[in-house]
Amino acid sequence: MATKKWYSIEDLERRNGPMTVGRFIKAFRECDEVSQTAYAKRLGISKANLCDIEKGRKQVSVERAAKFAKVLGVSEAVLVQLAIQDQLRDAKLRFKVEVHAA
Repeated sequence: MATKKWYSIEDLERRNGPMTVGRFIKAFRECDEVSQTAYAKRLGISKANLCDIEKGRKQVSVERAAKFAKVLGVSEAVLVQLAIQDQLRDAKLRFKVEVHAA
């Protein structure tokens, strides 16, 4: 059994460029050493959909990001923040978003 190594979002951004929902999910999946097929099933989406999300070809809504966070057992705030940041980046708006639980 492999020991899971944790990286901060900042570490991953230095390594892979700006963090997106897709990059986060891919990094998390690879840390779990799980195939796209198995992860897609866990998330309740198709493998093709997961591939598109990981490659940045498909956006994840805020609602879906929150659902994915619950399924993966990670902070909803992190994935929701990344989903909003992705939308701003795609709109070419240069804002930085921080999300805090209410």
